[in-house]
Amino acid sequence: MFKRKIESALLQWKTKKNHKPLVIKGCRQCGKTSSVLEFARKNYANVVYLDFHEHREYKTFFAGALDVDTLTLNISVGIPGARFVANETCLVLDEIQDCPNAHASLKFFKLDGRYDVICTGSLLGVNGYKSKEEQLEEETASISVGFEQIITMYPMDFEEWLWANGVEPQHIGYLRECLQKETPVNEAFHQRMHQLLLRYVVVGGMPEAVSVFMETNNMSDVWDVQHGIIETYKADMLKYALVEDKPHIRECFESIPAQLAKENKKFQYATVRKGARSRDYQGSLQWIEDAGIIQRCHNTTITELPLSGNAIPDIFKVYMADIGLLVSMLEEGTAWSILQGDLKGYKGAIFENLAADLFGKMGRKLYYFQKEGGLELDFLIRYKGECVPVECKATTGNAKSIKTVLKHPEHYHVSHAIKLGDYNIGRNGALLTIPFYLAFLLTEV
Repeated sequence: MFKRKIESALLQWKTKKNHKPLVIKGCRQCGKTSSVLEFARKNYANVVYLDFHEHREYKTFFAGALDVDTLTLNISVGIPGARFVANETCLVLDEIQDCPNAHASLKFFKLDGRYDVICTGSLLGVNGYKSKEEQLEEETASISVGFEQIITMYPMDFEEWLWANGVEPQHIGYLRECLQKETPVNEAFHQRMHQLLLRYVVVGGMPEAVSVFMETNNMSDVWDVQHGIIETYKADMLKYALVEDKPHIRECFESIPAQLAKENKKFQYATVRKGARSRDYQGSLQWIEDAGIIQRCHNTTITELPLSGNAIPDIFKVYMADIGLLVSMLEEGTAWSILQGDLKGYKGAIFENLAADLFGKMGRKLYYFQKEGGLELDFLIRYKGECVPVECKATTGNAKSIKTVLKHPEHYHVSHAIKLGDYNIGRNGALLTIPFYLAFLLTEV
């Protein structure tokens, strides 16, 4: 098991007085189930585990009355060895989206208070195809809004990747101090971090891919895992999507590398299919986003806070939520080139997606700025109370748009900017340059 940040969130939830049932949502295979079960087994005398995806018959436990005594009786009869002891039992409901009545029961478990409940869901909130029986079940199930706490879990982020690779907390503390004081990182450590970043780009944060890489150091094995995950996503698209969206979801998903390979990386439906219209595909794209597979990065009208208020709804880029999965979708040899330090491929798209990965796994919404005439800022973030442009450079290079913006604060209302690239920490007036591997520390809002 890798150390995951969700562990501290789970412990904080458990120690909170009168806590509600917990729902952890996130894309498939990001580590939800293994993290929850590891936590539950460490912190409870009894763990009762129901996987509604693997065992659809478990739905019958929730087919009648939803009072806690009836439910615990049904479960303990149906699963030999399941023990419910007040204040000592954790009920884990895996893939809860497959059983709406189980989701509805969270209200009753909260009001009862004897047992802790942790749920996971990979496709919570997606517009999915359901049989008539499932639609009826969902319609009749009461909603447990107000009786649950929801946490979003992501694939392993860069800091968790560093932990897995033996980087200690004091080392990360040193990096944080260098960033705060704007002093260069020790050269030997700088090179070590750069190599870890390149490996993260090709492996990504899916726990199984990380585990295989750590065990074998063989990228062929990692690709097999990544391609298996991609195929699982495609199978979900066909199995769970609305009938009218099924023909288009896979097309949208498979167009992502081509979208990012364009000079103008704005998502264009015509790139999905010649003559395609947004009204035919926007539901399909929304499904992929709701499943946690992609992240949208919206253009903004101006470079000011609040970024969400200035976002343009129908002008956006699309990035893969996990950088390793994006690289696995590109042609064979891309990962090898990256590991050798060749970072120029796909017109900088790989390292834009890397920034999207790093920022997205912080829980940040993604924004950029582009206007007619060629001025474009890769990302805008809220940092230390200001709107701060962030430019991504796969290698060293000029950031002409940032320089233009900084020269005209009266128009763009920007006083500081950050450039990420293949170099150490430095400052030139209002422009702070930092190595790409430090982006995960840009957490202050």
